[in-house]
Amino acid sequence: MTPSAPYRVMTVCTGNICRSPMAEVVLRRRLDEAGLGPDEVVVESTGTTSEEEGNPVDRRARKVLEDAGYDVEPAASPEAHRARQVSAGDVEHSDLVLAMTTAHQRALLRIAPRASEKVRMYRSFDPAAAGQEGRALDVADPWYGDLRDFEECLDQVEAAAGAVVEHVQRALRR
Repeated sequence: MTPSAPYRVMTVCTGNICRSPMAEVVLRRRLDEAGLGPDEVVVESTGTTSEEEGNPVDRRARKVLEDAGYDVEPAASPEAHRARQVSAGDVEHSDLVLAMTTAHQRALLRIAPRASEKVRMYRSFDPAAAGQEGRALDVADPWYGDLRDFEECLDQVEAAAGAVVEHVQRALRR
């Protein structure tokens, strides 16, 4: 049974140019492969700060995603990702909010304190991270690194994506 409105998933990192848009791209593809298109599930990403507001996906994140076969909108495209800061309304209107780190999770719960049941650590869905908690669940920040750091980030994002899709399928009773 699918609700009348699409199920909403939001990924959240700091500036919304590296980790959260990488997770957004990966989840969109995985959900599409599972037969859950944008009419059923909407995936968006935001950041906890406004420091990158309006900027496109980081060029290194884009390269790693494209090298792995993911479609990323060209930066000049009108549909291209533009970084934006999360709001309380974003959290409240989402069904599942996936924080990239414990700091992001705390920030989300500060702006939307009644949303604790829907705010989860992204890597809590990674089977290899089972039983871990706190900072052990943080998705590595590639910002100060090189392409290998972005590849590690993508590996962590991909490792949890399947279980996120299963969670959404259960929520939609599919």
